[in-house]
Amino acid sequence: MYLFQHLLLTSLLFLAPLAPNSTSMPIEPAAERTNLYLPMLQGKRVAVFANQTSRVKEAHLIDVLLQHHIKVIKIFSPEHGFRGDHDERINDSVDTKTQLPIISLYGKKLRPSSLDLKDIDVILFDIQDVGVRFYTYISSLENLMEAATDNNKPLIILDRPNPNGFYVDGPVLDLNYRSFTGMQAIPVVYGMTIGEYAKMLVGEEWLHVTPKSKSKTLQLTIVPNKYYTHHSLYEPPVKPSPNLPNIQSIYLYPSIGLMEGTAMSVGRGTDKPFQQFGHPAIATNYTFIPKANSYAPYPVYKDKVCHGWDLSGSKEAVFKKINNQLQIKYLIAAYNAFPDKKHFFKGFSSVAGNQQLEEQIKAGVDEKTIRKSWEPQLSAFKKIRKKYLIYSE
Repeated sequence: MYLFQHLLLTSLLFLAPLAPNSTSMPIEPAAERTNLYLPMLQGKRVAVFANQTSRVKEAHLIDVLLQHHIKVIKIFSPEHGFRGDHDERINDSVDTKTQLPIISLYGKKLRPSSLDLKDIDVILFDIQDVGVRFYTYISSLENLMEAATDNNKPLIILDRPNPNGFYVDGPVLDLNYRSFTGMQAIPVVYGMTIGEYAKMLVGEEWLHVTPKSKSKTLQLTIVPNKYYTHHSLYEPPVKPSPNLPNIQSIYLYPSIGLMEGTAMSVGRGTDKPFQQFGHPAIATNYTFIPKANSYAPYPVYKDKVCHGWDLSGSKEAVFKKINNQLQIKYLIAAYNAFPDKKHFFKGFSSVAGNQQLEEQIKAGVDEKTIRKSWEPQLSAFKKIRKKYLIYSE
């Protein structure tokens, strides 16, 4: 079965080869390549895992499917909901436009039940990811893949470019710290599209199914992007979640997102989430005030003046600041400036994926030495990753 899946993916790639120069043609996400996947859905009862990023140019994927008389039975939704406007746990609901039932996989449950899958023939997945381990869409994908495997349901993934897909960096997850914000032994920035990541889960038998070899029975089809490589700079046309409003926040998210396991505000409740960070007790000249809004109803330090750092700027300037690395210098600066160091870290290991990084920062280990400590596991991961790449780098 897995060999068949590989051959099918290869044939899809052959039908529309990737451009050798990623800048020569505009990237086409798989959802726009309807001729490659609509024939697979004809006459089938379809469940769609989707949110606000599931677009076919200006139209929503669900609308496109219905216009082509595809029998959509239900919608599965991830964190932030089908419309991408929630920042908390979500209940099941009904889509007001189509009257389709929406089953939340970020509420009372994190994976579909056998009953949810009983009345469908195939699952279609289309979500814009940002390529960061603690961004939960890949965790939802993994749970969906396990449910599809256990219930013998085919899964079609419409791949999308990874806006952080041009580098690999950060500590690799210690599986002792496995959680929904980090389910596999991968670095913080893993440099794969969601389709490539799914291939790796199957190929390495990382799905939590019994026996482990059952992973390779999953009927997985990946519809590839066109004109995308791992050198491409891709800016999602729709914000992938409420607090990632633009490419600057997406670029900075891996580095600043680490601080969600600390006492710092990361700018939720402001117009620059993940582009600034600070705390009321820090002494710096730059200030911001988190305010409650629909995307951050309970921001850390609501209505309080936070002192800290501003990393915002043009997308070119922010891209240069990242420099193809997980920038832990911001985390180190925040720790050094924080007066009550005993209470700086708060559940940090679940975000960092290990206990070591916290201990290193507390001990005053320099950035170069910290990075060097990642190298053995990073090198091992890169060898695994390379086996599953669909796009050149």
